[in-house]
Amino acid sequence: MGAAVAIIVRKQREIAEVFEGARATSPELARYPEELGIDDSHIFRGLVRRAVLRPVGDGRYFLDEPSWVAMNDRRRRVAAVALVVVLALIIGAALAVGARV
Repeated sequence: MGAAVAIIVRKQREIAEVFEGARATSPELARYPEELGIDDSHIFRGLVRRAVLRPVGDGRYFLDEPSWVAMNDRRRRVAAVALVVVLALIIGAALAVGARV
């Protein structure tokens, strides 16, 4: 499962970097995904649903940089919380085993 998440995150980053590299970061500079070599994939549509890629109405999209940063910040917070929970479980298990000995 972790590998699948890593692949999705990498592909999302690649798509965002393509839009960023093309300077498609405002409605005026929006570009067609096809001209940037980006397919209408599940990952692309996910970025649209999360408002990271915003349509301008004629098939062109632009990267909403604040939304991209917010999505990555949220992802980091979730990962940090998951790490704390795992560490707490490991420490709890170690203490429980130590208390029985």
